[in-house]
Amino acid sequence: MSWFSQYLRSSIGMKQLMAVTGLILLGFVIAHLLGNLLIFAGRETLNDYAEALRDYGPVLWIMRAIILGAVLVHIGAAIRLVSLNRAARPVRYQVFKPRTTPYYARAVAWTGLIVLAFVVFHLLHHTFGVVYPEYYGQSWEGGEFYDVYNMVVMGFDHVWVSVSYIVAVALLSLHLAHGVPSLFQTLGLRHPKYTPTIEKIGHWLAVVLFVGYASIPVAVLLGWLTVEL
Repeated sequence: MSWFSQYLRSSIGMKQLMAVTGLILLGFVIAHLLGNLLIFAGRETLNDYAEALRDYGPVLWIMRAIILGAVLVHIGAAIRLVSLNRAARPVRYQVFKPRTTPYYARAVAWTGLIVLAFVVFHLLHHTFGVVYPEYYGQSWEGGEFYDVYNMVVMGFDHVWVSVSYIVAVALLSLHLAHGVPSLFQTLGLRHPKYTPTIEKIGHWLAVVLFVGYASIPVAVLLGWLTVEL
């Protein structure tokens, strides 16, 4: 058996794969939010940004493939890690009383699965136009540009979509509140002097991401962002 096969079969290998792919996905989540927040700069600004992304062509698809690969590896490593943990302790605790682990850390697998389900819905909604196709692919000023601004506003004008989105980003934030400090620990960057600061950064980053992402559907529901013709 090669060292790589042994690495993939080990729990430390799975944890490191989860850490590296988690770091890639964290970068995407931050970059995606920065792009989304351009909606507050107006219709033309957001649509110009969306069109600029489309102009990258093959590069954009390579980036998407990397992100998709990171998602699949992250999920696969998580499933493998759960399997290894169960094999190491086939008999469950009769009484389980966690003392120091916060609730969001214990629920990290569930939050990850729910967020994954929402990501699929989000792609069907805004990327592939399966959900509310009447809002998808509308021309912008008579040209061939997608009117991303109005598509987003009209989509979030449905309360159930906005509420599900806000719940999903809340769960994502809980996932990151545990995941960010954990990935630093897994990559060997844990130190008594810096770990408390890293944990605080992880928690505050989760809060900032939640507020940023949730601000868009909230603004639509409150009428601060409206359809522009």
